[in-house]
Amino acid sequence: MREDLLHFVWMYRKYPINILETTSGESVIVESTGVHNHLSGPDFFNAKVELNGQLWAGNVEIHIKSSDWYAHKHQEDKNYDNVILHVVWDDDVSVFRKDGTQIPTLSLKQYISLELLETYQSLFDSRNYKFINCEKEFNEVEDFLRNNWLDRLFIERLEEKSVFINQLLESSNNDWEQVLFLMLLKTFGSNINKDVFVELGKTIDFSIIRKLHEKPLELESLFLGQARLLDDEQEVDVHYKSLKREYAFLKHKYQLNQPYKTPEFFRLRPSNFPTIRLAQLSAIYSTNNNLFHLLIEKDQPNISKIFNLGTSEFWETHYNFGKTSKKSVKKISNSFLDLLMINTIIPLKFCYQQYQGNENNDSLLKMMMSIKKEENSIVANFRKLDVSIKDAKESQSYIQLYNEYCVKDKCLECAIGASLINIKV
Repeated sequence: MREDLLHFVWMYRKYPINILETTSGESVIVESTGVHNHLSGPDFFNAKVELNGQLWAGNVEIHIKSSDWYAHKHQEDKNYDNVILHVVWDDDVSVFRKDGTQIPTLSLKQYISLELLETYQSLFDSRNYKFINCEKEFNEVEDFLRNNWLDRLFIERLEEKSVFINQLLESSNNDWEQVLFLMLLKTFGSNINKDVFVELGKTIDFSIIRKLHEKPLELESLFLGQARLLDDEQEVDVHYKSLKREYAFLKHKYQLNQPYKTPEFFRLRPSNFPTIRLAQLSAIYSTNNNLFHLLIEKDQPNISKIFNLGTSEFWETHYNFGKTSKKSVKKISNSFLDLLMINTIIPLKFCYQQYQGNENNDSLLKMMMSIKKEENSIVANFRKLDVSIKDAKESQSYIQLYNEYCVKDKCLECAIGASLINIKV
């Protein structure tokens, strides 16, 4: 037995509504199950329950065993003082409020049908699926419900990304330009180097970048030097020598401390090498001032124009120091521009709108729908289920669905999973 099933049974009233009794024999009529709470505190707020003809309004707490009340130390938490009904599977101990009054307990063990239990258990039987629990029934859900849930998942994904952005805001005293810089570094670092790049960015006060605007050599030396990519004692190129000289001056002038870790090259395509990504980012910042205004505050940023800059001439024939390569302009690709929109620009817009108290989720949905869908294993596996994924809004929604619900077996907290159980039972 899992607690999420009891939440589902209570919320969707999967019990005989006319014969409910508490474990002490009081009749129970559920007028309202309340609002499901996914945060700390009681599981359902503002429920209305009639006990022996007396209507009570308050909160409902749900546990597998009654004794979980004490195991979780709810008796010490004032947030649970207004619990009017304790809903459990197994009533193994009486539960009392802090004032000594007993909390009525409803045991669902005798009221849940065998059919519901079997359907629920089969959902988690690994013999029935290869990818997700409900893959055989996934397309049985009506389009209206699924589309509404996907829209909610997209916003939920933005809310999760906002947690990191808000942490950066707090540590930077609400310097949005600094936060944009760190978020760009995170995306430019890709999955391999994102953490190293962010830590690199935290060692550079953004006022230094403002001062080095229109000084491409200095900015490039700053980024590569802080990444410890200029630490080699052997001066392998003329450009390397120039960068190292400039960086030594900047390091002394601004008393810079380098991060401990260096970026990885292993398992990366040459176009994703940290040297190239940092050279591209330095070119962007040396060319554009007030980048936050250009990308986030403006309604329709011309992102391709802002980012379509390439690098300094040296990198047109190099991917790293000391080894020449066939000449090619290292401009940011369209697919990488899409990643910047998905992972940096739109999440920052979302946070900035919230900060201003001017939320416009519809505009963000439209922006994301104008971007091509991502191509990864999660998207590919959903497409094998005959799911049509048209754009980045939908691919982001399905990624959120898989990572936060499917993998974690939170089927009954998922609108699709809950709907499928409702259809069957």
